[in-house]
This record gives sequence, structure tokens and C-alpha cells, in this order.
Amino acid sequence: MIKAILIDDEPLARSILAEYLQAHKDIEVVQECGDGFEGVKAIAQHQPDLIFLDVQMPKINGFEMLELLDTPPAVIFTTAFDEYAMKAFEAHAVDYLLKPFSKDRFDKALTKWRERFEKTESKVAVQSLMESPSNQPDQHNRVVVKTGTKIRIIPMHEIHYLEADDDYVKIHTTEGSYLKKKTMGYFEDVLDKSQFVRVHRSYMLQISQVTRIEPYEKEGHLAILKSGARIPISKTGYPKLKSILGI
Repeated sequence: MIKAILIDDEPLARSILAEYLQAHKDIEVVQECGDGFEGVKAIAQHQPDLIFLDVQMPKINGFEMLELLDTPPAVIFTTAFDEYAMKAFEAHAVDYLLKPFSKDRFDKALTKWRERFEKTESKVAVQSLMESPSNQPDQHNRVVVKTGTKIRIIPMHEIHYLEADDDYVKIHTTEGSYLKKKTMGYFEDVLDKSQFVRVHRSYMLQISQVTRIEPYEKEGHLAILKSGARIPISKTGYPKLKSILGI
């Protein structure tokens, strides 16, 4: 039996999905969720084969929810986005249903997914999508992280600096540090370039946190932040920092 989870903040949308799925006797809906927080917990509990996921939801959006999963399941997105905005999904071979959708359109998306069910294609596609900057504006002004069973939403203005840490990025804030399974390149694309600058291969900092720049060793420099953190600046990062600071 194939296990599926429906994640959408609209009860009517979930009921339509559940109704359409009744014709597919080998698929069992193990849980319905009204937001991304519930979705994360349900996926951890049931380990579904497939989820139907709304993109625009309160609290955290569909993309942010997927980012909190170590191993995202296969996904069919359900969304009110127009087709132009959905081109990013198509590039990664992720199926989606544009609301309102018919049963025929639903069945076609499910058939497309079934053809890949025995393969790893669908999960690889989700991983690729997660590393691409999203069209969702929320993801340009906040970062969602998971610590244990708790989910925290970090506004961009609370971030002091980011530090590469193996396969993760460590996000340093006033309240502490949090790990996010992303690359520095991802954050370089997503963060506001007037507020954040990558000063080193392993460091990106918020401009408003810089109190001074000090020389370090030979031709090196350090950025001293309000928190007292001392961030190394590379030779290529130094002119970028000077330019954005206007010095």
C-alpha cells in the first residue's frame, strides 16, 4: 500500500484530493494536515511515499516545510501559482496541480508520478528544487530552521553572519546559532545584496553588524561585528565589503 499525506490549509482542497484519491485503491491517505508544522510531524511519523503539498500556507510555506526534512518524500505540489511561476518546478521534473484542477488533470499527475515511483528521480528532483532560490517572497526575508522537535522562524534582520559548516550553513543570531542544510551559494542568491555580503568563501555577514575593519596578518583583514565576532575577509571579499560600505 502506498502511503500519502495531504498538506493544505484549505479543508475544501484537502477534501477534493481525498475524493479524487478514492479511485486509487492502492493509495492510503494516512493523515491530512492544515499547515507545514503539522506536515513535518506527520511525515516523520508516517514516512509516506508521496505527499500532496500546497505552496502558499500560513506559518511556513510548502518550500520551507520541505527544507526541514532530512529526506523529503516525493511531492506533487498543489498551488494557485500561475504557470509562469511554476516553470522552476518543471525544470526539476516536479509534478504540480494548478488550482482549480480537474480529476483528469489529477490522474495525469499521479500517473506521471507512478512511472517514477520505483526510481529515485522524484526525490532527486525535490532535492534539486530545494537548492534553487524560490519565487516565494517569504524566503527572501526569513529563514526557517528545525532544532530537535521545535521549528523557529528567523527574520533576516536577526542574522549576524553565516558560516559554512560541512554540508550545512551555521546561522549566527543574537539568541544562538542554528544549522541549515543549504549552501553558501544558495544564501548568496537569496539574501538581500544591500544587506548581506559574502566576504570569504566560508563567511557572509550582515552589513549593519559591522563596527570596524582591522588589518590581519599580511594583507588580510577582519570584520569586527557588534557581537564581538571576528570574521575573516578574503582578498576578493575585501573590495566587495568596502564597496557596499561606501569606503
